[in-house]
Amino acid sequence: MTAEDVERFRSCIAAGGVALFPSDTVYGLATDPESEEGVHRLYALKGRPPDRPAAVMFFDSGLALAALPELGPRTRAALERLLPGPLTALVANPARRFPLACGPEPQRLGLRVPSLEGALAPLAGARWAVLQSSANRSGGPDARRVGDVDPELRRGVDTELDAGELPGTASTVVDLTRYEGYESGGRGYRILREGAMPAAAVAARLAE
Repeated sequence: MTAEDVERFRSCIAAGGVALFPSDTVYGLATDPESEEGVHRLYALKGRPPDRPAAVMFFDSGLALAALPELGPRTRAALERLLPGPLTALVANPARRFPLACGPEPQRLGLRVPSLEGALAPLAGARWAVLQSSANRSGGPDARRVGDVDPELRRGVDTELDAGELPGTASTVVDLTRYEGYESGGRGYRILREGAMPAAAVAARLAE
């Protein structure tokens, strides 16, 4: 990918479009998290029920933490240890930010910051957030390559970014919504889905 690809990505998101893009795990769909039309289109492309939450992805950990100033100090420290990486963190969202990503539970938010290395490095220039979901039909297999994405879904997006073959394992999902209330040394988190980051690696980072 190039800086020009990232600018094309920015223009698509800024216009409320839907983009097919690479992450550090699998290919995903992205749109402006504040665009009702964009979110509706993304969900329709996937055949995803509108009441299911998605995640908000930043391409820089500092921007992600700055966007959520109400995070408690223990949760913030946990995110600094876990991100960036192939992990989705569910965090408490008392300010109800990014409501279109939260579905029926506006009090919690899914947060992603991918690790941007190799072919993904140009995405570090993306200084905005996107609502993202995997680039597949709801319940279908994840896409390791652009060519693995359902052709009809590809026809429905406004732009594509191709970074070649990706690892192909979805992100690990960790629930940190109750993490703040635990004393140091307590667990206070749950692995809801073990994926690209092993549970042992999550535990080790949080124990640092």
